[in-house]
Amino acid sequence: MDDSALRPTFSWLVGVSQVLGLASVVLTGVWMGHYRGGFAWDGTAQEFNVHPLCMVLGLVFLQGDAILVYRVFRKEPKKNIKLLHGIIHLLALIISIVGFVAVFDYHKQAKIADVYSLHSWCGIATFGLFCIQWLMGLLFFLFPVASASLRASYLPIHVFCGLVLLVLSIGSSLLGITEKLLFAIMSTYSQFPAEGVLANTLGIVLVCFGVVLCYVVTKEEYRRPPNSEEEPLSVYFRHLTEGRSPTTP
Repeated sequence: MDDSALRPTFSWLVGVSQVLGLASVVLTGVWMGHYRGGFAWDGTAQEFNVHPLCMVLGLVFLQGDAILVYRVFRKEPKKNIKLLHGIIHLLALIISIVGFVAVFDYHKQAKIADVYSLHSWCGIATFGLFCIQWLMGLLFFLFPVASASLRASYLPIHVFCGLVLLVLSIGSSLLGITEKLLFAIMSTYSQFPAEGVLANTLGIVLVCFGVVLCYVVTKEEYRRPPNSEEEPLSVYFRHLTEGRSPTTP
C-alpha cells in the first residue's frame, strides 16, 4: 500500500499513543503528589511515591516509545534509529533503577518486608528481563559482536521479547496500583472515592496505551520499508527462515 495512504491513520494512532502515555505519567504524578503527600528522598512514604512515577515513566512510557521509534522514523537511516532506540532504553533503565532504589530504601527505613507480593515478584522479574534485553540489544545490534546470520536469528526474538516486556511492565503496574489502593484506602475503596477512581483510570489508560502501541508495532503495513543499508541482514534472515544457506540461489 502507498505510504501516503497509510500516513493519516498511522499519525493519528501514534498521536493517541503519546497522549495516553503522557496521561499515564501525569495521572501517576497527580495520584502520588495530590493524594499521597508528594515526593521526597528522606525514607518516608514520600520517597516511596517516587517508585510508581519512575516505573510508569521508565518501564512503560519510555520503553513503549523506544519500540515505537522504528515505526515513526521509518525512512531514517537505521543506524540512527538504533542509537535513538538504545538511548531511550538507557534512559528508561536509569529512571527505573531510581524507582527501585526508592522503594527498597523506603522499606528499609520503615522496616517493611521486601519481595513478598505478586507485584514485587512480577516487577523484579520484568526489570531483570528488561536489563538482559537491553544488554543483548547492545551487543547484537548497537555495537554488534555477533555475525550477521546470528543477528538475523536473534532479531525476531528481540522484537518479540520487547513487546512481551512492555506487556509485563503494564501488568506489573496494574498489580502495583491495586496493591497500593488496598493498602491505602481499603476501607473506602468500594465507595468510589476520588483517589480510587483516579487510580482505576490510570490503570485503564495504561492498558489502552499498550493496546494502541502493540497494534502499531505489529501491523505489517507500518513496518520499515527495506533499504540497501539493511539488505545484508534481510537476506540472511530470509535464507534462515526459508531453510536455505546464504549461498543457495
